[in-house]
Amino acid sequence: MTLIKSKERVAEHGEVFTPATLVTAMLDQLQEETERIDSRFLEPACGSGNFLVQILSRKLSSAEKKYGHSEFDRRQYSLLGLMCSYGIELLADNVEDCRNNLLSTFKIKLSLSDDDPLTKAAAFVLTKNVVQGNALSMITPDGEPITLPEWAYIGQGLFQQRDFRYDTLTQSSAFSAEDSLFAHLSKHEIFTPVKTYKPATIKELATKDTASPRNNKRD
Repeated sequence: MTLIKSKERVAEHGEVFTPATLVTAMLDQLQEETERIDSRFLEPACGSGNFLVQILSRKLSSAEKKYGHSEFDRRQYSLLGLMCSYGIELLADNVEDCRNNLLSTFKIKLSLSDDDPLTKAAAFVLTKNVVQGNALSMITPDGEPITLPEWAYIGQGLFQQRDFRYDTLTQSSAFSAEDSLFAHLSKHEIFTPVKTYKPATIKELATKDTASPRNNKRD
């Protein structure tokens, strides 16, 4: 893969892509976590998805190995693996490339058609999980706080979505420090979701709007 798109982008944004061989070597150091279906990974400068694609591929292989005997369970847990993969990216074209690369990997690994509800549900999830914004200032191009969803598979084909502000989530370690003002508080007292959605099936997620606004405002 080309390591840069243009010299101008390197100069203006410091954009350089990590080669696949180096990505593999780095992820191999976290092999157990990268292969755990429900482990959450966030790439704060995800580019076109070099890291996230490999992580997703490993998660999908784990779902196949663990749930391959049940097509229903394999589909549910494969989607959960995608739901646990997140990216923030400054440049809009990279955001679209990353989403497309992840969706393509998902479709190929599960042999899905474009019309399959699981394909459409995955496309919707990616509009929420891979967002345009500045991971340092923690805001979108429109100046709104970056918000990311926490997905959970609650069984019987139902997924629960709760949205959280990224700037709050990054304070987790500070809040839990022994001498912190908030050390006596439990996590549920600190990390209040911006919005909680009713549980939804794959078919219901497949009907959600996949339009990609510039900002990251929620429905």
